[in-house]
Amino acid sequence: MAPRYALSLRSSLAPLLLFLQIGFIILFAFYTEIDQNIKTDRITFISFYSEFQDVNVMVILGFGFMGIFLMRYGFSGSGFNLLVTAMATQWAILLNGFESWYHRGKIWVDLRSVVVAEMCTASALISMGSVLGKTNPVQLVIIALLEVRPLNSIMLLHIFGAFSGLMLTWVMYRKGSEQQFEKEKSDRKTGLFSMLGSVFLWMFWPSFNSILVDNHTPGRKLRVVCSTYLALAVSAVTAAAVSVLSSPKGKLSLGHMQTCILAGGVAIGVSMSAVHQPWEAMTIGFTAAIISTIGFHYLKLHMLLVFQCHDTCAVLCTHGLPGLLGWLAHLLLQIRDSDDYTTAIRFAVFHICILLITLSLSLCTGIITGLLLKWNFWRPPQDKKCFDDQAFWEFPHLAVRK
Repeated sequence: MAPRYALSLRSSLAPLLLFLQIGFIILFAFYTEIDQNIKTDRITFISFYSEFQDVNVMVILGFGFMGIFLMRYGFSGSGFNLLVTAMATQWAILLNGFESWYHRGKIWVDLRSVVVAEMCTASALISMGSVLGKTNPVQLVIIALLEVRPLNSIMLLHIFGAFSGLMLTWVMYRKGSEQQFEKEKSDRKTGLFSMLGSVFLWMFWPSFNSILVDNHTPGRKLRVVCSTYLALAVSAVTAAAVSVLSSPKGKLSLGHMQTCILAGGVAIGVSMSAVHQPWEAMTIGFTAAIISTIGFHYLKLHMLLVFQCHDTCAVLCTHGLPGLLGWLAHLLLQIRDSDDYTTAIRFAVFHICILLITLSLSLCTGIITGLLLKWNFWRPPQDKKCFDDQAFWEFPHLAVRK
């Protein structure tokens, strides 16, 4: 049961943010240095800056606008997204640079390291989406610090974030969530802004998938960009068709269009190293959209009723299921292209082990984080205060004038 009195941001959030920020400044002062290799910096800047802008737009505007689909949670959905991103990106730079510090005595910061850190932050934002509206900003900052992990692959990003968030919302389940929360609603204005966030993500997803692909192999980056765009295009068309077919009134659902049109980008991001033909990317996008849309329509409610997982932003259907589909597509395509059975078996075993390790880490991280944040010490909002900005933001037009 949530505590009777709400969290005081002055005595909790402000000291936490100042403590973390001062700590980061001290760590950056002693252990980091900007890479001043002029030749390397010039090459990195030219090849990375435009893609860095794309990733920045996705993380800040894309995820931020997608989080304001709730009618009375727009300030928090966008504002807390920026706050968590700014804090978690600094933390991710330090985590990703630990190996460099161990071997070279310094963490070298360049444009690539910032991009990688921001992509690590995206995994935490995915996990955060499962409990959006049911937590306070202090809890969101703690989630970001605990959920950020060094990035090894895009598979780790989507699957880790989705299933960690699923365990997080399962552990932090509130009794009575089977009935919709009083303020868990959308309207035309918030739905429009959330759709705008989906459009940002859809537009810049090719850069997100291709930014870490090296240019040493001719045409590899171009292949990833084209495959991602085709998968996204097919998933958008397919999601619209399945949305109409699954609707009792035969109309489009804005919820489907906000989330399921991105399924192709998620799936192709996991399997992109094994996709070589346009039809392969289109098939993956087609299947991902069907799974995501049907999952959003049916699975989200069943996960709540059967497993007590109240997934606010449907991260399982948006990132989890398409991520697993991409993993399966990568496995099948790689086995098909193998020269002999021995190589195929070795790859299959290795690929399955990676998935099991990723799932195990994500589930354990979600459970541990959830158990930590479930304490009343953090003063989570009461049920009637969930999905409401007024507990955390000023509203001058609502003030009573004497």
